[in-house]
Amino acid sequence: MADRKVTTEALREMKRSGRKIVALTAYDHLLAQVLDSAGVDILLVGDSVATVVQGLDTTVPVTMEQMVYHAEMVSRAAKRAFVVADMPFLSFQGSAQEALHNAGRLMKESRVEAIKLEGGKPVLDIVRRLTDAGIPVMGHLGLTPQSIHQFGTYKVRGRKDEDAQQILEDAVALEAAGVFAMVLEKIPAPLAATVTREVQVPTIGIGAGSECDGQVLVTYDMLGLFSRFKPRFVRRYLELATEIGKSVADYCRDVRSGEFPSQDESY
Repeated sequence: MADRKVTTEALREMKRSGRKIVALTAYDHLLAQVLDSAGVDILLVGDSVATVVQGLDTTVPVTMEQMVYHAEMVSRAAKRAFVVADMPFLSFQGSAQEALHNAGRLMKESRVEAIKLEGGKPVLDIVRRLTDAGIPVMGHLGLTPQSIHQFGTYKVRGRKDEDAQQILEDAVALEAAGVFAMVLEKIPAPLAATVTREVQVPTIGIGAGSECDGQVLVTYDMLGLFSRFKPRFVRRYLELATEIGKSVADYCRDVRSGEFPSQDESY
């Protein structure tokens, strides 16, 4: 399976067989190539581009044009990984027809293989409309960053019994509406485990414990490139911001001292 193109059916088979799904975010061609070659199963062109690339405080300002731009670069780089792009805020909430138009744009212009949208029961009709049109949809429950101004906090979702029950009901409803997978973000691990058992589609966790069918992280978080803050659920495999800073400081020193370029580095 390592060399086969990842598809929605391959992801379902990974859940059935118990093989964990590996997902990371990607926003540009070069890094997407690296992630794809390293064996990542899903490349998510997330609207998190707002915070880790554009320097914004929330994902709300991201536009369709920006998502198309970033998703197209990632899609061209992916040879094996399955590419999913986020539907940005207010690109799908207005009506099913508007959602179909915008999702179709992402599929046609960026050549992604699926789209992701946030929400539960309020978006069920939209999910059905998109899947009826042949557009694979990934759901997203728990902490939904596009609704941050409504929630007012990035705290864990689903701690109260009624909230946990709503997330579970939404997950079951999303599966019935046709999603091929769903992200569970920042919910208690026992709740994520229950959702994973109750639905037949893969669950991809982020801050949702180890019992999900797969895991996703923001690549810039995982590599330590984004250092403004570090969520509890992030494991940093590198401190890339520190290493890059050291390298750039060395370059500055060598240029200013005349050590770079050397004779061997000159024509």
